[in-house]
Amino acid sequence: MIDATRKNGRNRRHALLGAILATTMLAGCNSLERLAQVGDEPPLNPITNPTHQYGYKPVSMPMPQPVTASYAPNSLWRPGSRAFLKDLRANDIGDIVTVTISIDEQAELSNSSSRNRDSSESAGAPSLLGYESALDTFLPEAVDPTSLIGIGSNSSNTGGGSISRSEAITLNVAAVVTQVLPNGNLVIHGRQETRVNYEIRELQIAGVIRPQDITATNTVEYNDIAEARLAYGGRGHISDFQQPRWGTQIIDIVMPF
Repeated sequence: MIDATRKNGRNRRHALLGAILATTMLAGCNSLERLAQVGDEPPLNPITNPTHQYGYKPVSMPMPQPVTASYAPNSLWRPGSRAFLKDLRANDIGDIVTVTISIDEQAELSNSSSRNRDSSESAGAPSLLGYESALDTFLPEAVDPTSLIGIGSNSSNTGGGSISRSEAITLNVAAVVTQVLPNGNLVIHGRQETRVNYEIRELQIAGVIRPQDITATNTVEYNDIAEARLAYGGRGHISDFQQPRWGTQIIDIVMPF
């Protein structure tokens, strides 16, 4: 049993050392590549077939049911064609609508509270069936029967708080219709990612819109989105540097003081 435990311990140490060695080798290769490019302009990647790149995956999006084309006699237009005299606004699964986001909000809250409390209690036994004079036999000497108990307390509590918030966001994002509800409302979802160096800025929007709120230019205001979910943030080296280490976050959660 002891030999098996020692063997498992050695295996864990070997696995850890292997992971550290692999990480060090990768970091070393990256460092050597950067050293080789000192003083040179960053090279541009060659134009290649994107479907042949590592990690490529075909796009899979919600699509409407196929409609069989039918031709009416003496008609120049095919039903369902996106052409002249047809509403080009989003109205079916897979259609794209542009969401205009313009948020400029300010909020200020302040409150204060104050509480004071004084209390005093006293108790005595001037007459106790004639035994009041014998209290000093089991109580400290010079006990005063008229003042046996005296309690006083004083508490004070003052609190104050204030919140000042200001937000301003102006963005445009294209969203895809992912579902048509039974009442005709459209469920949309859109996401944009922009990478600059080693930082990715990500914008996500989701919600439910009414077809009549879509303008003639196929746009919809953010205020017209029900159950709107807007997320705008980043991930990468800068975001990781700005966040506390995970050990600090755990300590902040579990520490009671």
